[in-house]
Amino acid sequence: MNVLRGIKWPYALIALLAVAAVVVGVVRPQLVAAATGGSAKKKPGATALIKQNPPPTLFSGAEIATIGKQAAAQRTKADALFARWKKAHGTTRDDKAFAAWAAQQVPAPPSAAQRTAELRADQQLAKTRTAAGKKAATWLELYGKKDIWKLYLHDRRELIPAAQGTAEKAELKAALKLAKTISDQLAAKDKQPAPFVLDPSLRPDKHIKPGAKGPYSYPSRHATRAAAAVTFLGALSPHRAEDYQWMQDEVLYSRLYMAGHVTSDLTAGTLLGDLIGDYELAVSGHRIR
Repeated sequence: MNVLRGIKWPYALIALLAVAAVVVGVVRPQLVAAATGGSAKKKPGATALIKQNPPPTLFSGAEIATIGKQAAAQRTKADALFARWKKAHGTTRDDKAFAAWAAQQVPAPPSAAQRTAELRADQQLAKTRTAAGKKAATWLELYGKKDIWKLYLHDRRELIPAAQGTAEKAELKAALKLAKTISDQLAAKDKQPAPFVLDPSLRPDKHIKPGAKGPYSYPSRHATRAAAAVTFLGALSPHRAEDYQWMQDEVLYSRLYMAGHVTSDLTAGTLLGDLIGDYELAVSGHRIR
């Protein structure tokens, strides 16, 4: 249809300019994206992502209590181990040397018999799944690696000087990156298949091919990142440490609930993450709790 038909001057000119403006509005962002090699829109940050998709009702305190206690037990071990590192190396940043050392502190994967027993526990838990539980676990899996912890720090930054907030943001980012790096390296070395690989019926949505070996799950990347973040954030805001610990336990339980990990994956990841949190606090000049 000719949108200009029947329109007399000067209205025809006005309409033409309006159409041109629409065309420019559509084309210009595409030209900007092409020139910059990506989208013209900025990728939303953690705050925006969680605001767009706020958490559903999460798991009860009774449900997360057991894995919470097992994770908490790693804290004392990590502090004692890190004291040895600090005595030998001080507080100078040396990520490469620390990564090699921290990897050596993670226990060897459990025996086949222990892992089989842990798999059975996941299988039993899977029988109790509900629609609400799946929704909670899906949300925790999606945001539990980084975004939750970035959001917690964002809340803290609202109340502290800008320069301090910027520094702490970079420090948390460094801790999360180191957690991913070391846990990925260990997983590739130890080659412990995830529970849903050992028993594909636990997660039909994963579409595991027959004979698949990975993905590998020891130690848990979610657990490593969560522990690193909670150790770091808890030292910065001790009055909120209990909230951080609660969210960590929620994330850990979600990984059992949806058979992403067995318990030893999570405790190993927690120990590693606690070490990383201690390290980032030390090299950044913060007091370790």
